[in-house]
Amino acid sequence: MAVVGYPNVGKSTLVNRLAGGRETVVHEQSGVTRDRKEVEAEWNGRGFLLVDTGGVDLAEGDDMARAVQFQARAALAEADAALMVVDARAGLRPGDAEVAAELRGGAVPVTVAANKVDDPKQVAMAADFYSLGLGDPVAVSATQGLGIGDLLDRLTEGLVAEERDTGAETRLAFIGRPNVGKSSLVNRLLGEERVIVTALAGTTRDSIDTRIEIEGRPVVLVDTAGLRRRTKVAGTVDYYAQLRSERAAERAEVAVLVCDAAEGVTSEDLRVADMAMRNRCATVVALNKWDVTKTDLEQAAAKVRHRLRQRPRVLAVSAGSGRGLTRLTAEALDLAERSAGRIPTGELNRFLADLQAAREPPARHGKRLKLIYMTQFEEGPPRFSVQVNDRRIISRNYAYFLENSLRERYGLEGIPLVIDFKGRDRRYAGR
Repeated sequence: MAVVGYPNVGKSTLVNRLAGGRETVVHEQSGVTRDRKEVEAEWNGRGFLLVDTGGVDLAEGDDMARAVQFQARAALAEADAALMVVDARAGLRPGDAEVAAELRGGAVPVTVAANKVDDPKQVAMAADFYSLGLGDPVAVSATQGLGIGDLLDRLTEGLVAEERDTGAETRLAFIGRPNVGKSSLVNRLLGEERVIVTALAGTTRDSIDTRIEIEGRPVVLVDTAGLRRRTKVAGTVDYYAQLRSERAAERAEVAVLVCDAAEGVTSEDLRVADMAMRNRCATVVALNKWDVTKTDLEQAAAKVRHRLRQRPRVLAVSAGSGRGLTRLTAEALDLAERSAGRIPTGELNRFLADLQAAREPPARHGKRLKLIYMTQFEEGPPRFSVQVNDRRIISRNYAYFLENSLRERYGLEGIPLVIDFKGRDRRYAGR
């Protein structure tokens, strides 16, 4: 169901209310929503999909306005029904009539929601919108919840519910600094202009999920807003967009860290990668715009290995030409499989024996560290438990040696690992 309307009528706030959460970025600033954002909703046991769109002002003719209009029309073309949102407080405006004129000529049924009716005494304000010719408007308040049940009853009446099997989907989140080409890469993989791309940094303001199949495998591509330091965006709409980007990384199996090849891997890129690792998300680095730069790939890969603990692979790609994208998606999907895998306990204990033979464990006060037993007890990402004779003897360097050797032996580069050392002595167990 496509949710459309004039700018700043409260579409995103209403979508959040209908879905029972805070799935879309909402701000008092007009024009916050630009792309199509799909949000799942349910009412009386029936699931359906809401597609939030940017505000459509047909009188505006700049590039951004035309791009928003294109996305809204694309949402309508794919929808089974439409929800037109109007501002009851502002009354009927020429922009509402222009949007309604397009909807009247469409092939899908339309429901009008007269929003911002925050008091039952103001319900009569919805009557102004009968003249749109789209049937009886429903008076609602997205902020107060007034009329939401009636609207949901209207929307789900006769609507074919969306049925999705999301259990087997692999989520790939494209993250990175502003203007590095995340949206362009997503569009190239999809083969369509699914998300708006401009030369203006910060065009994307929300995380946008798009479902596709790659070699028969269900995949969700998540385009995200550019990540900056929070102190630089505090109090702005970009702050809330940034929170959505971080949440997208939390929910994804793999983060594709997109960097601008002309600038190489910067300290800000490394900070974003650390954020993905803290959110227990596997990572692959995509150096985009490779066809217009001469950045040394080996040098960039060496910097990443030296600075990032999870040691992700670095691949050269181009959203413009499509170079390297097949390899990138293959690596990302393979990362998801490896992160969800489990290493047999017997194999891990052979690894421990080889590790101690290759490099003798440290000693302290005449007592040498012994690695006794190792097992994996979680996956996605992997988590291991190593029993030792005394946790106090473990050195930072030897712990990193074990972690890096584990990555190298079992192909776990790019995957955050959690290794718990358990002392045999109960006094120190679990510390």
